[in-house]
Amino acid sequence: MAEVLVYVDHVDGAVRKPTLELLTLARRIGEPVAVALGAGAAETAGVLAEHGAVKVLASDAPEFADYLVVPKVDALQAAVEAVSPVAVLVPSSAEGKEIAARLAVRIGSGIITDAVDLEAGEQGPVATQSAFAASFTTKSRVSRGIPVITVKPNSAPVEAAAAAGAVETLPVSFSAQATGTKVLSRTPRESTGRPELTEAAIVVSGGRGVNGAENFAIIEALADSLGAAVGASRAAVDAGWYPHSNQVGQTGKSVSPQLYIASGISGAIQHRAGMQTSKTIVAINKDSEAPIFDLVDYGVVGDLFQVVPQLTDEVTTRKG
Repeated sequence: MAEVLVYVDHVDGAVRKPTLELLTLARRIGEPVAVALGAGAAETAGVLAEHGAVKVLASDAPEFADYLVVPKVDALQAAVEAVSPVAVLVPSSAEGKEIAARLAVRIGSGIITDAVDLEAGEQGPVATQSAFAASFTTKSRVSRGIPVITVKPNSAPVEAAAAAGAVETLPVSFSAQATGTKVLSRTPRESTGRPELTEAAIVVSGGRGVNGAENFAIIEALADSLGAAVGASRAAVDAGWYPHSNQVGQTGKSVSPQLYIASGISGAIQHRAGMQTSKTIVAINKDSEAPIFDLVDYGVVGDLFQVVPQLTDEVTTRKG
């Protein structure tokens, strides 16, 4: 069976969930071969093998930590030349999309970004995307070269499938551009204890209707009761009520969780573009004519300051 390269997103050997989702998708079109780079690369083999990786190409060269994305592109190019895969799958993070774009240029191939599904086709993998602010769904395939495809988090289930996961060292010759931009320092982001916004299975977002930074506490309380991430609309972010890093929308982050709860968000097209692919959408808004209700699976017409705390209490009670 043909092999599919999967770029591994990990932190010191701890594999992040989007990579495991990619392994599920990769098995639909071939045998997954994982490419793990940086410190702890070889330590990823155990969990990758449990989720279907037949082989793990690993390299822990210091260049991956000391410089920006070009060393990773060099490594993926080396993996492509060694394996000749039917496709290369990369998580749709900001860094992932830059790596994928640079790789596609290097190997003379087409690229598909922000796919939400993947299936085998007679002429190569077929990717499903949401287009025009998620108003349309399209199916596309790359017509030249080895397809490079980035996939949104939460687009596929994480499914265990035991495989060999044999670790092989990936020889990498770094290009002159690899050391062009050096990382001078890193500052760890302060942890909130909540899941990463783009990877969370549940997201609770607040908008203009929250009416102040201090009122985001009720959004956070509901999120914490559900084990969810907290998002915010552009209006809330522009007002300074919540950090820009939590903005959901066309100019913020795109999310695709199993459950999205929008509180006090009218549903402008800018916001919808960032969350419309969520599997189940619930809106809480006192304006029954708000555009968000045209999109949702469940809508609650009511004051969020009454509805959200009651919902939080109910969730907490049921969790016991």
